[in-house]
Amino acid sequence: MAATKTYEYSVRDRSGKLASGKLDAPNETVLVTKLKAMGYAPVSVRETGAGMNKEITLPWGGGVKLKDLAIMSRQFATMINSGLSLLRALSILAEQTANKTLAKTLGEVRSDVETGTSLSASLAKHPKVFPPLMINMCRAGEVGGFLDAVLLQVAENYEAEVKLRGKIKSAMTYPVVVFVIAILAVVGMLLFIVPIFVTMFADMGGELPAPTKVLVWLSGALKVTAIPLAVGIAAGVTVWGRVKHQERVRTVVDPLMLKMPIFGGLVQKIAISRFARNLGTMIKSGVPILQALDIVADTTGNMVLTKAVRDVQNSVRQGESLAGPLGNHPVFPSMVVQMLAVGEDTGAMDTMLYKISEFYDQEVEATTEALTSLIEPLMIAFLGAIVGGMIVALYMPIFGVFELIE
Repeated sequence: MAATKTYEYSVRDRSGKLASGKLDAPNETVLVTKLKAMGYAPVSVRETGAGMNKEITLPWGGGVKLKDLAIMSRQFATMINSGLSLLRALSILAEQTANKTLAKTLGEVRSDVETGTSLSASLAKHPKVFPPLMINMCRAGEVGGFLDAVLLQVAENYEAEVKLRGKIKSAMTYPVVVFVIAILAVVGMLLFIVPIFVTMFADMGGELPAPTKVLVWLSGALKVTAIPLAVGIAAGVTVWGRVKHQERVRTVVDPLMLKMPIFGGLVQKIAISRFARNLGTMIKSGVPILQALDIVADTTGNMVLTKAVRDVQNSVRQGESLAGPLGNHPVFPSMVVQMLAVGEDTGAMDTMLYKISEFYDQEVEATTEALTSLIEPLMIAFLGAIVGGMIVALYMPIFGVFELIE
């Protein structure tokens, strides 16, 4: 059997409009025959990665963000709802999507759909781009015949998640920037300003005050350890970026995050909001409850909630209700448990989950605003105390100059 190659092609459909995509074939002749059998008029055919056209993938960047998926899902749903064919919609998305990685992946999805593969199965071939939630919801939409409605729900879900992340980032930007500035100011003074004063202190003679001695010692220590410390911090950040998503690390870190003062409650609210929104979206889309729980367990963002959802999934598999086992886990407030119980009794589980998500989204917004109002003056006071304390320590020996003169 001849080895297949991947070809990029441009064709015109029956309406005369230009379309492009990728297909696997042993050679160009077989590819052209296949395209003609599909009803297309081939315009150009080119082997992927041949010669100077070979694509170079950089080791950094190029990822698909949640915001990209939200925009893509909204556009996809609008086109499907407007009556465009699935292939036509995928072609338009592949051409107009700004993210190159997503655009390339959509082109590959379109090629798979052309050969008869379902949309959900084509998306499942790219797990690093399309989350399990989106894949399973598309599968449910294909089975039920309401793919456009499912894509709208996916878009709304991702848009809400993007909005929530934006609020958290905006609340944390100010304190992080102030903290970094404080660190840079301290390091700069210890490395460049304090040594100048040390020479002056030596010429003056006399006994240095205790705060000044501490500052001089820190300056000398930082000169020796600056480079090893910088390398250690860079290595620590790199290692943390690689291991922070590992289960054994999250099992230790996530419970500690929930116990943090002030921020622990915020982390819990974010996780519950994400759990309720994702589960409600999947149930409304017709995804079976056990499959929905299995997917949602990995999207909460906190290992404590993940383990709780896994326990609930096992209980539901044995025939128990959803709300009952959920009440055995203190990470879920009683209000959430009671609302889910009412949702089960009335058959409006998805509606209750959406209400829970909306409530906790509002709680997160209120908490972040309160934290921002509290943190801003505290960080200003922190920065002033650090820099001001160092300046006072530097000038204390100068205040004793007159005593030395006398």
